Amino acid sequence: MSKTKSTAATSPWHLPAGARYLGPHAPDETLDVTLVLRRKSPLGAPLAPSASRSARHADFVARHGADSADVERLRSFSRQHGLRELACEPERRTLRLSGTVQSLQQAFGVQLGHYELTPGGPTCVCCAQAPTLPDPAVIAVLGLDRRPVARPHFRIARAQPNTTYTPPQIGQLYNFPAGADGGGQTIAIIELGGGYQQTDLDTYFKSLSLATPSVTAASVDGGSNAPGGAADAEVMLDIEVCGSLAPAAALVVYFAPNTDQGFYNAISQAAHSSSQPATAMSISWGGPEDGWSAASRNAMETGLEDAAALGVTVTVAAGDSGSGDGESDGQPHVDFPASSPSVLACGGTKLLGSGSAIGSEVVWNETAGNEGATGGGVSTAFALPAWQANAGVPVAAGGFAGRGVPDIAGNADPLTGYAVRVDGQDEVIGGTSAVAPLWAALVARLNQQLGHSLGGANAALYGIGSKAFRDITQGNNGSYAAAPGWDACTGLGSPDGQALLGALQAGTPGSNPAPAPSGHKPKRGGHKPPVKGGKRKGQP
Repeated sequence: MSKTKSTAATSPWHLPAGARYLGPHAPDETLDVTLVLRRKSPLGAPLAPSASRSARHADFVARHGADSADVERLRSFSRQHGLRELACEPERRTLRLSGTVQSLQQAFGVQLGHYELTPGGPTCVCCAQAPTLPDPAVIAVLGLDRRPVARPHFRIARAQPNTTYTPPQIGQLYNFPAGADGGGQTIAIIELGGGYQQTDLDTYFKSLSLATPSVTAASVDGGSNAPGGAADAEVMLDIEVCGSLAPAAALVVYFAPNTDQGFYNAISQAAHSSSQPATAMSISWGGPEDGWSAASRNAMETGLEDAAALGVTVTVAAGDSGSGDGESDGQPHVDFPASSPSVLACGGTKLLGSGSAIGSEVVWNETAGNEGATGGGVSTAFALPAWQANAGVPVAAGGFAGRGVPDIAGNADPLTGYAVRVDGQDEVIGGTSAVAPLWAALVARLNQQLGHSLGGANAALYGIGSKAFRDITQGNNGSYAAAPGWDACTGLGSPDGQALLGALQAGTPGSNPAPAPSGHKPKRGGHKPPVKGGKRKGQP
């Protein structure tokens, strides 16, 4: 049995700052929740790369799906509390239940209420306390608390941009491998709001002299392609960057509610899809790591671990609010899921170039003009992975040796932004939201030429190091400064796609070791915070 330990019972649980209680939830209303279960056995050796996708998936489910005994115990628990089973998917380790508010409150020891999150702002259902996990098999109960968990990481330029690029121009500057178009690859794009219009896509790709790529909308937990709001800019940016840099790849856009339940289910559904199996996944949404409940974050991490183990490379935006990630306490914070050790975290640069020649590239930091800055820093929830052991990641607060963010980077400054089309208008957009689909498209082209999926690519990329990256050594994101090698602003640097392909073809050692159980933290003894002026790279 997997013995991943949830910290939900002991981790602080807090309502959003400034949230105002409006009253209890009607006890006879019905809600549905998702129970995320532990694995039958812990992740171990990678699956055989030569096996077919369906064979790999079947092997994975047999070893690492939900245990049938766990499922039966929880079914009995649900019946005792008058809850109805909506669906059980052992491969995704989920049991979906429905019940009245009163029944759910009794089953999971919570008090549900309506809250106004900000003065005059939106309202939602929130828990006043962490749900009680009913069985050791349960990692998290998702869907009781329905506050938004993430924000999109795009930036629309406030001032007139200095330079504007189409995505193919960015691909040329980054030397994306020639002779590849993403054929045979599927890129899953996770969206927690917004939508796209087909006419906009047709117009945009025609302007680039490209055929409109295959784009399919997939519904998760009632989410849908619903254009007409601010999040459309995120959706269109993701599709247009992926679709123009990997035009032969199939794009599947998973629309889910912006809740912990919706986010987990979108990632899990994309990772395990048998009808549209992904080889890359792009996520441009996230929130401060310490703003997540431990149980929700642990559940998300198991979904991302599944994706990597199944050969899906997940690229995630590192955030657009500098080293503080938009928090007001003056302390460094990293964004999640970018801080997950199962993903490629994508930082941002300011890129100036012409044709295939880069003139300059520095850390994106336009904070002085209120144009944003790349996220990056050190996790306080996830331990330093083995593949970052020699990267010079500084320790986090309290001496915790955490996972460094980001891993890699790309153009993100809205003042050197991407020309895209949104809701009938041509716009210039930046943000690390652009870097996640940029790298997802590059991964699709690399996969196509390698003849296999990179999957969890972190160990391979850190093994290659400076041989395939443009090292960014100028600038800062607030608390952290760029320096030779890895740093907490732009990671290893921006890509040289052709060099990266050559290094991967040469067989640089690669696949990620089995990840540590979700929420794992090493013992803190022996780690000392660096002194000012110390030699730990990236330390402010």
